[in-house]
Amino acid sequence: MSGGRHAAAVAGIAVALAGLALLVLAVGASLRLPEHAQAGLVRGTVVLFFAFMFLLVLRYLSLLWLGYLHFVHDGVPEGHEDGDYTPPVSIIVPAYNEGRIVAASIRSLLGQRYPRFEVLVVDDGSTDDTYAQASAFAGRQGGVTVRVVSKANSGKAGALNTGISLARYPFVLCVDGDSRLSENTLRRMARHFRDPDVAAVAGNVKVVNRIGFWARLQALEYIEGHNMARRAQGFMRAVNIIPGPVGMFRRDTVQRLGGYDTDTFAEDADLTLKILAAGWRVEYDDAALAWTEAPETLDALIKQRYRWTRGILQALRKQKRVLTSPQSFSTWLSVVMMIFEALLWPAMNVAGSIFFVTIAVAFGASAHLLAWWGLLTLLDLSAALYTVAVEREDLRLVPLAVAYRFVFVLLIDVAKLFATVEEFMHVEMSWGKLERLGRI
Repeated sequence: MSGGRHAAAVAGIAVALAGLALLVLAVGASLRLPEHAQAGLVRGTVVLFFAFMFLLVLRYLSLLWLGYLHFVHDGVPEGHEDGDYTPPVSIIVPAYNEGRIVAASIRSLLGQRYPRFEVLVVDDGSTDDTYAQASAFAGRQGGVTVRVVSKANSGKAGALNTGISLARYPFVLCVDGDSRLSENTLRRMARHFRDPDVAAVAGNVKVVNRIGFWARLQALEYIEGHNMARRAQGFMRAVNIIPGPVGMFRRDTVQRLGGYDTDTFAEDADLTLKILAAGWRVEYDDAALAWTEAPETLDALIKQRYRWTRGILQALRKQKRVLTSPQSFSTWLSVVMMIFEALLWPAMNVAGSIFFVTIAVAFGASAHLLAWWGLLTLLDLSAALYTVAVEREDLRLVPLAVAYRFVFVLLIDVAKLFATVEEFMHVEMSWGKLERLGRI
């Protein structure tokens, strides 16, 4: 690790820890409510939220520290750092109505700096020109073979299973039809498989279309929200969701576990939990980059997160043995974190926002509301600064943390709550495919 990156990481952690310390002190001070707000019920509720805030601070500290350890150790166990481990790989691209972007995706895959791989595009019964666009690349492209197959529409999981069954090589890299990979992604991910206990590796997903308010907030969310947690899980070697845009697997392991199931709306989370439940390790590589197109409108964003939440809950219900009979403490802890993010945190965040606003209006405790808002914002600014520094990202994303907690996260958590209620009520839903705009 270069001295510059090390210094940036240390500085970021120092700022983050300072923010966390201030947050703990401020929340403790917020227990001193006005005298007319000292009723037992109100006081008890404040104590409850103080306990939750302490848990939140502990979570941030844990993620930052474990993520930093992963950063320092580069995510690869000692003795397995050799970047010359380059087994042949099949890249599988499931595509449904991706005519606008599938050609750009294939071009990025052909640019991989890797000695031996193939690209297999599985057209899942598209009704546009996806098959024609992909077929233009079929055959030999330099030293790479591109194959294109078409099948009746059965969903992304079915398309991935078809690709895995047709793959010629022992390792498969599954990417979305809108993904664009950095040129060293294959080499970075393959090196982890020198360890025979590793069954899968998750890559680092970033937003490519950083235009508009919602897309830019998602760019920060992917760096601070998703990758901070995934980096910490990577240190424990128990990543709980391999992202759809970039995930690499041992082909025979996936087939023995039955491949991707088609009965959830989060097939990537479902397969990851199956792998962990079977006792395998799942790594994370922050330099295995994949760029993806994020929703640019609030409506599309809410629909996407609604589907993600219901899919994760479905996967957790199916694979509950990974929590009740875990193969390791790291696996158990990773799944507990997953449940916290999917269930506990959204409910407490929404309830906490309502509670503090009510206290401010009913008892004139606006100073407490302001302190709560300001110091949570400081927490997010600290985390944003640290994660942006670690990933050498655009510093202009950091100020977005001001709107991140009380605009973006709150809206997403409301969507998660609706998704949770409707999942437990078994309300029917459809896949709701995101319409791509071709930003890649």
